[in-house]
Amino acid sequence: MVADGRSVHVVDDLSAGRAIQVPAEADLHRLDVRHASDLDALIGRVRPTAIFHLAAQADVRRALAQPAFDAEVNVLGTIAVLEAARKVGARVLFASTGGAGYGEYPELPVPSPETAETRPLSHYGMSKMAAEGYGAVYGRLYGTEWVALRLGNVYGPRQDPHGEAGVVAIFCGRMLDGERPRVFGDGRQTRDYVYVADVVRAFQAAEEGPAGEVVNVGAGREVSVLDLIEGLGFRGEPDFAPARPGELMRSALDVRKAEALWGWRASTSLAEGLRATAAAVAAARAAPGSRPPGAFASA
Repeated sequence: MVADGRSVHVVDDLSAGRAIQVPAEADLHRLDVRHASDLDALIGRVRPTAIFHLAAQADVRRALAQPAFDAEVNVLGTIAVLEAARKVGARVLFASTGGAGYGEYPELPVPSPETAETRPLSHYGMSKMAAEGYGAVYGRLYGTEWVALRLGNVYGPRQDPHGEAGVVAIFCGRMLDGERPRVFGDGRQTRDYVYVADVVRAFQAAEEGPAGEVVNVGAGREVSVLDLIEGLGFRGEPDFAPARPGELMRSALDVRKAEALWGWRASTSLAEGLRATAAAVAAARAAPGSRPPGAFASA
């Protein structure tokens, strides 16, 4: 958005983020998405045409341990965004979840894309599906323009291997530390890994495309954890740990709707994306004054 010369305002409570990640050309507002009155006042003053709603509690384990907190952020926070957007007529582009929303399906990619039954295995997946439902309600009641992007496992540069980042950055960090990648379960579980630059293009397309849509955004293929480790160049034995509750065994998204609706497909190969991510993590590690562990999490 900044590169396009647009006026950009970023809302973040910095509980996991870092202010230095925000470009100088954008305005950062330290604000919790759950604080509806403050958010309403800010959006009423700025009057954006579009709101990219990526604020979330995205940790499946924390959602299982603190389901009420998960719902506060992901459901009540989304309602606060929708209420503020309704008053200024802004379009809301919502970062939803693919695999965690659909749950386990024996046939992959999930058949009947975007209309298949959602059956989450975690509170996180359920809260995201509930947020989607509120978006649809605001569309029907008030005509609020709304698009839900059901994302695969997003990875890429700027993810922090010590924060709530995805597994790719975490593996890169452990390998740079001379440690073995830690695998929960047998490593045969699969995900649909999609590169961050491709996801950015999808959000840009959603801003210009038709409203009221739910769209899968992924690479459309299964990749196992073991394949991921091999793709990163690790040749030893991973550090295996017990499987964690609430996590899927297999996931992949059918992305034909995104192509039909927006002309969008993921264009970054897994090999290319892994190389870029590993290089970025290594460069960040080598930079003077590199951040302490846990300093920030990826969006």
